[in-house]
Amino acid sequence: MSLHLSGITLTYPDGDTRLTALDQVGLEVPKGSLTAVVGPSGSGKSSLLAVAATLITPDAGTVTIDGTPTTGLSRAELTDLRRHKIGIVFQQPNLIASLTAVEQLQVMVQIDGRKPRAARDRALELLDAVALADQADRRPHQLSGGQRQRVNIARALMNDPTVLLVDEPTSALDHERGAAVIDLITRLTHQQATATVLVTHDRTHLTAADQIAEVHDGRLTVPAAVTT
Repeated sequence: MSLHLSGITLTYPDGDTRLTALDQVGLEVPKGSLTAVVGPSGSGKSSLLAVAATLITPDAGTVTIDGTPTTGLSRAELTDLRRHKIGIVFQQPNLIASLTAVEQLQVMVQIDGRKPRAARDRALELLDAVALADQADRRPHQLSGGQRQRVNIARALMNDPTVLLVDEPTSALDHERGAAVIDLITRLTHQQATATVLVTHDRTHLTAADQIAEVHDGRLTVPAAVTT
């Protein structure tokens, strides 16, 4: 099991009381599988993703990443864990305007002191995996919205994470490009053997998921696996 959430409770201040964002949430995501998290706006989807990414510490419960419980880890240790074990695909690509596609990926590993040649080779390998090998030297303004999102996905895989967390990757894309991005994430999940959590509002893409987790008022249920 690459990602395991157990008894996760998260609250926020709300005047004189506290608002419960997540209520005793448990979720297991095996390696090489895709779990889709769905639910209405404000249901707790984003909070769930932030807790899984170790960006927010829950009030109670345990997050375990690739066998490592995160409870009690220092801020530096959590940063190191995210750098080496977790890939995050944000809703907006947020690419650096001055960097080419291949450079967007290279910068992710150069901060770890890896050799530039090895970083470039890995970056080109991933760009080829997302069908952008011929766009490696283009900058963001020269890429379409779908291409920028594919660079975003490839960048999240640059450090060979065991857990891949994806936040609404199709929100800015039309249906056809959105479907292509979901297909890509599904394929890469299997190829890279990541435990992938995909937060999405678009239920038309759920046939790609191995498991569906529904969030309502902070409570999570997993009603059934999806078969195609």
